[in-house]
Amino acid sequence: MLIETLTAAKDAGRLYEIAGVLIRHGFGDLVRRMGLADWLERAGHAVRWETAADLARIPPPVQVRLALEELGPTFVKLGQILAGRVDLLGPDWIAELGKLHSQVPALPLETLRLQLREDLGGEPEAVFAWFDPQPLAAASIAQVHRARLADGTEVIVKIRRPGIAEVIEADLRLLGHLAGMAEAELPWLKPYRPQLLMREFGKSLRQELDLAAECRNSERIANNMKALPHIVIPRVHWQHTNARVNVQDYMGGVSGSHLEQLIAQDGFDRSQLAQRGAQAVLKMIVQDGLFHADPHPGNVFYLNGNRVAFIDFGMVGRLSARRRSELLQLLLGLVEREPQAVAEVLLDWAGDEHQANLSQLENEIETFVDQYHGLPLADLSLSQMLGDITAILRYNHLSLPSDLALLIKAFVSLESMGRGLDPDFHMAEQATPLLRQVVRAGYSPKAVATRGWKMLRRTLALAEQLPHDLSQLLRNARRGRLQVGIELAHLKRVGDQIDRAANRISMALVIASLIIGSSIVMTVKGGPTIFGLPMFGFFGFAGAVLGAIWLVRAISRSSKVGGDD
Repeated sequence: MLIETLTAAKDAGRLYEIAGVLIRHGFGDLVRRMGLADWLERAGHAVRWETAADLARIPPPVQVRLALEELGPTFVKLGQILAGRVDLLGPDWIAELGKLHSQVPALPLETLRLQLREDLGGEPEAVFAWFDPQPLAAASIAQVHRARLADGTEVIVKIRRPGIAEVIEADLRLLGHLAGMAEAELPWLKPYRPQLLMREFGKSLRQELDLAAECRNSERIANNMKALPHIVIPRVHWQHTNARVNVQDYMGGVSGSHLEQLIAQDGFDRSQLAQRGAQAVLKMIVQDGLFHADPHPGNVFYLNGNRVAFIDFGMVGRLSARRRSELLQLLLGLVEREPQAVAEVLLDWAGDEHQANLSQLENEIETFVDQYHGLPLADLSLSQMLGDITAILRYNHLSLPSDLALLIKAFVSLESMGRGLDPDFHMAEQATPLLRQVVRAGYSPKAVATRGWKMLRRTLALAEQLPHDLSQLLRNARRGRLQVGIELAHLKRVGDQIDRAANRISMALVIASLIIGSSIVMTVKGGPTIFGLPMFGFFGFAGAVLGAIWLVRAISRSSKVGGDD
């Protein structure tokens, strides 16, 4: 029961508000099916069921958007995140939720003054040489004022709205409970994992509340962008920054929302700006694994000298090295029209926990990619291809991990901004050289040696731990605590996998022994030599290298076969 999970009495009042908004916007049936109405009436809240007659003529996506706007900042943020989940929602829903905005009336400075005084250690007029009492912009979580430091540096002061953290925490609590109820009461929602979605949403929103975390993200990305001098990231002034306020350099120039102000007479080259912006975001995604997850036009500024500035790193996406490798395979498969490569990656991402027809899914993906065969890169729309692929996954009731959903949203936004700057901009043409460069870098001697060393360390660690694990296994068997779960339908497959694993471990142990033995032989003087090295030591290392190559190829082949199982 929901009453058993509510953590504060005030949540009941907020739940009553939520139910009222949902009913007013035509979702009374949902309130009934989730049991909210019965609980509220038992708690003493009379639920009013009247609904405006003209709601029947409003499309459901519009009803949802209006309801989210009325419910406040937490729900608006949820809608904005869902607007990027092309793997969950259709085009009509994405377009409608994309209209949600966080702009709200600004708070007067006097309302912020007490909190600002605590955070800055004094009155803003005393801390800064000049502080503008009129806000530059206001959103649901924070508002921004311009200011000037004592040394003349123009800055912006971003101030979190007082009390917003408590409101959002209460809403996140309720959303977590509602997601659990929805997953239990509405079976058709289960494949989309609403509870997991709410946990990830809560984590993302709490990070946005921490304005110091935004600055840490900004500094990391600025450090990654040092190789691109035409990319500007605002400098952070840490002496005035904490969780509730941050101070960064002010970015002038032309906002991405006002492209009509970019004129050639002022030295702006739209084509070059589009290319430089694309290079920066692609580098964030493909090389660095830390990218701006919300690169909409309002977060991009174009500066003199055809420089591009990115602001507002409250929401960032992170990709592990493994995920970046998979992404490279996917993108190269798209631009080079290799259906099998695309299918392998997507099947791995989607997983098999939803009992999807993987053979049918693979055939659909291969048919989709094959239709682009023979087209020049200039005729490919990477964002359209990614959107079509996620539509295939959505049709098969599969969803992508949240980091990949953010990634696709970033790609779509990037291509849209590029086309806004330059109608002849082609994302595929910009991405292909960088993708190939990163792939080549992955096979450089240094990269191969690094991966080999890591593999050797893991192998030696495994060999060292093996006696202990075997001893513990035998001890549990003697005590009658040994438990073995076997799925008979896949017994042969399990046996084959164990056999392959044992062969690899044996080979890894042989390789490790060759390396250790050869190292010892190398220290012994005398005896036959090759190239000035002891012959037996030389052949030992050569055998270890050949064995390592065989082991890597065997693992690679097995991984590909495993994706087809």
